[in-house]
Amino acid sequence: MAGSASRVVDGDLLDQEVDVIVNAWNRNIIPWWLLIPQGVSGAIKRRGGKQPFREVARHGPIPLGGAVLTSAGNLPFKGVIHVAGIDMLWRASEQSISDSVRSAMAIVEEQAFSSVAFPVIGAGSGGFGEERALELMQGVLARFDSSAMVTLVRFRPKK
Repeated sequence: MAGSASRVVDGDLLDQEVDVIVNAWNRNIIPWWLLIPQGVSGAIKRRGGKQPFREVARHGPIPLGGAVLTSAGNLPFKGVIHVAGIDMLWRASEQSISDSVRSAMAIVEEQAFSSVAFPVIGAGSGGFGEERALELMQGVLARFDSSAMVTLVRFRPKK
């Protein structure tokens, strides 16, 4: 296996020029409309609308590390891949981060997307260290054979 081509950038996930973005989501147990919008999900709701969350709700509970593809609402992407990167206690683990990357990339391959942008899974509300999460994600990608260009986005607000 050659591994996926990836790069790390600082910025906003929603500003990336890619086919699809990844939303670090929960297990889909609590209804989306009860959750306080924060992080990537909050940004998607504000800029893209509620449609992706209505769609992900129809899938029911997502296994930890699993992924679901929805439309992108009003965002300029072909879709949003929601990954269940945090457990019921809102914590990420090495396993949930690694499985989330593998599950998202399986959808990228299945749908033949040519590019995807990930946030740093688990580094926000998941309480996982950003650098360690990035290392884990890059390790999974190095072993995942894909022709898609992968962008890992460290969130840095515009000044």
